[in-house]
Amino acid sequence: MKFKLNFDDTAQNRLIIAGLLVSTVLIIAVSIFAIGKIQEKLYESYANFGQLLGKTIAIQSYELTKNKPQNEKIKILKSHSVSILESNSDISFITFKDDKGNIIFSTSENFKDKAENTKTNLSAPITNENGKIEGTVEIGLNASMASAIAKTTKNSMFIVFTLVWAVFTIVILINTFLITRELSILHQGVKAISGGKFGTLLEHKEVSGEIKELFSAFNDMSSRLHIYEEQNIEELTLERNKFESVLMSIANGVVVCDSEDNVVLVNPIAENILSIKSSEIIDTSIANYVDIEGTACFKDEIEMFKKTPLEIIEKKPLEFNVDANHRVIKSVISPMFSKSHDYLGYIIVLIDITKEAEVDKLKSDFISNVSHELRTPVTVLRSYIDTLYSFGEEFKYEEQKEFIGVINQEIIRLNNMVNDILDFSKLESNTRYEKTPGDIMQTLETTLSNLKVLAEEKNVNFAVEKEGEIPLVPYNEESIERVISNLVTNAIKYAPQNSSINIKAKMSEKMAESVEITVTDSGMGISKEHQKKIFDRFYRVENDTHTIKGTGLGLHLVKVTIEKHHSGKVFVESELNKGSTFGFCLPLHPVEADLANELKHKTNV
Repeated sequence: MKFKLNFDDTAQNRLIIAGLLVSTVLIIAVSIFAIGKIQEKLYESYANFGQLLGKTIAIQSYELTKNKPQNEKIKILKSHSVSILESNSDISFITFKDDKGNIIFSTSENFKDKAENTKTNLSAPITNENGKIEGTVEIGLNASMASAIAKTTKNSMFIVFTLVWAVFTIVILINTFLITRELSILHQGVKAISGGKFGTLLEHKEVSGEIKELFSAFNDMSSRLHIYEEQNIEELTLERNKFESVLMSIANGVVVCDSEDNVVLVNPIAENILSIKSSEIIDTSIANYVDIEGTACFKDEIEMFKKTPLEIIEKKPLEFNVDANHRVIKSVISPMFSKSHDYLGYIIVLIDITKEAEVDKLKSDFISNVSHELRTPVTVLRSYIDTLYSFGEEFKYEEQKEFIGVINQEIIRLNNMVNDILDFSKLESNTRYEKTPGDIMQTLETTLSNLKVLAEEKNVNFAVEKEGEIPLVPYNEESIERVISNLVTNAIKYAPQNSSINIKAKMSEKMAESVEITVTDSGMGISKEHQKKIFDRFYRVENDTHTIKGTGLGLHLVKVTIEKHHSGKVFVESELNKGSTFGFCLPLHPVEADLANELKHKTNV
């Protein structure tokens, strides 16, 4: 059972960052609100200060100019207002007006720079002892003192709130570090337990109260698991070894995966089928496995398995075939459950059915090929026989003879096909042929005489050549006649009209102590790509040059007869437009080779 922490470092970091962001936003909002309120009160007090200042200047101005002539009043007001401006940097201008609103005197002309920086304008009435308004005084304030106080207040508040934020952040980080350190210690302990290190203990002297209880509970659990391990380790190991031994000895490939698709066990047969080492696939997802061609063989089927309800897949395991590493693999996926029916994972059984698939394909190709080839002569025979039967009296003797000749050719063709099929069945078996020493030249002449009629139809001549002395060769006469017949018949088929076919017998240079027979025609030849497969079963060369039909068994029967039953060798030499040479070698002493082949066959079985 795997232990997984629900609270990871990423989630914790996100939570810390979110807390700091929220606290920062709150502190900034409080700072802005507090500074705004302070500045609002500051400017309100400054306005009151301006009003008080205006009233004071109005009273002073009246007292200074009371009962004075007009000219002297102006001098006094000018002198007084200039002294006030020079002594107070906050006042930008002072203007005196009479009771009709006419300007008596203003400092704006003498102090233009200060007047341009005016932020606030205030006015106050000038009254006498009886309360009668004799004029007004207007003053301008540049708020330099208020701005300085506001700036100082703002900076002070910023420093205060920054310090508060810094202290708050440091406290959170320290607390988080302490908690994280404790959880990290606990996490390492859990990893040790999950890795099988039962008995692992955690130090908790400097751990906080609640975490300390958790550490104590962990240590208690670890101690109990260690005791349980010591009591049951031998029994568990024995059962595991039995389980693994059974899986490793199964003839089919077995791959065991957990509930997360990770491979936990692979037997040697599966390693061989998948062409991979267990160390390369253990603890990796089976869905990610790719064969030597880079194809993800199990991905789609694993997805289908996971989408299928367990109650269905439990009753009917999922079966499918995959192509991997040039093999056809039958795969069966079955779910695994515990005693309490908890889903644990699944088992994939791999069965290499490459040979069976090849056999099935060969059977299908054989049936299709033979059916196609038999259909032609049967159709021709039926057509000609039906015509003769229904309208024979209407044809002349020569026409009837021509019809019967075609029927005879098709019967011969049909007979040859049937013989090929029978010979194929016979030669593919493990029956040993009786071989007696014989004169290969005599067998050659006998076979050629039987094929003279076929050669005369295309006006083809046989040129037989014997090179040197040919000793007696042990062989099965009937089967060798069939081999020579197949090679010569093929040569006749592909040889042009009015040409010669050369048949040569000599001691072979290709195979030690053996006789070599070659059949050479002057046909269109065979390309290199086809020469590699020309002796395979059912293989036929069909193109613009080679269009003659057949079962595709003739040359394969030659190969099986010579190499399997006579321990010899077959070969072909050909160039396009220059003809072809087919040949075989018969060993003079085939007994040892026969025994070796028989021993090899028994070993394979």
